[in-house]
Amino acid sequence: MNRTRRRSLAVIAVLGALAAGGLAACSSDAATGASGSGDGSKAALDSFKVVLDWSPNTNHNGMYLAKEKGWYADAGLDVTFLEPGDAGSLQVLAGGKADVAVSVQEELIPARAAGLPVQSIAAILQHNTSSLVSLASDGITRPKDLEGKTYGGYGGQLETALLDKLVRCDGGDPKKVKSVDVGESDYRVGLERNQYDAVWIFDGWDGIHLQQQGVKTNTIPFIDHTDCIPDWYTPLLATSTKVEQSRPDDLKAFMAATARGYREAMADPDAASAALLAQTHDLDPKLVKASSTYLSTRYADDPKAWGQQQAKVWDDFSAFLLEAGLIDKQIDVGAAWTDDYLPGS
Repeated sequence: MNRTRRRSLAVIAVLGALAAGGLAACSSDAATGASGSGDGSKAALDSFKVVLDWSPNTNHNGMYLAKEKGWYADAGLDVTFLEPGDAGSLQVLAGGKADVAVSVQEELIPARAAGLPVQSIAAILQHNTSSLVSLASDGITRPKDLEGKTYGGYGGQLETALLDKLVRCDGGDPKKVKSVDVGESDYRVGLERNQYDAVWIFDGWDGIHLQQQGVKTNTIPFIDHTDCIPDWYTPLLATSTKVEQSRPDDLKAFMAATARGYREAMADPDAASAALLAQTHDLDPKLVKASSTYLSTRYADDPKAWGQQQAKVWDDFSAFLLEAGLIDKQIDVGAAWTDDYLPGS
């Protein structure tokens, strides 16, 4: 998922450049996936489009499982998954080409600051599952150990702000950490060729992939350093003001089936990985299965609480982005998210 991270960091700078009518979304291979065992005929279902943050992966397990089980069809929805192309999922959403978007908090807050009418409606993962990874042989076990080392990144302001804060909080000097562009190379190749010493990864995908390749690594999980940097929601589900106003019942029906899908993915990760693999192409089954098992314990601490968001997470991360200069004004944080569409709300 390194390209997902690259675009996530790059899109922050261009969110204000939304052009009316200039957005396009390409259909994922998953769009032709089976609609499941619902009783309703497809012709009678209401079209409902979900734009992903990138290509299908295990972060989307609950939705693919809900589709395979027919829970969307039972709710009267014909759900189609789209890939965002170069536009980015929030731009596709704001442009009226989708009803729900998979996004991340570091994109949604700048989008709100830029005036895009989008709002988070669920946290897919309750906590951040990112880390800095390095080869075990390099002995990097804490942020201060990055002094004199090279970080492989994408040149984003968020990366710089997080890295600087982590190193400084651990008593180190961020100016002693060199940064280079990680490019599109495989993380393993870049680390083993000493192109860089540490890189930002998703534990539930990249970290598992490195383990399966037999690479011995050390990690610095972001979630272990919330005394220094904030936790944040990555990924999340978002919708637009237009959809909230025109399709509130469909939105609630979608979220009820989606929550059921993620709860089932937590209880039966093998079923979740099978559903994803059955509706997509070019994914490594071994990696998908291991990732599904890993995420099954991280979608939420309590299955009944899947999707719920906390005001403190939104307040703290918004303040961090403002301090880092990733937004130039304080937003109305309370208007950036809601749990009202979750079942039981």
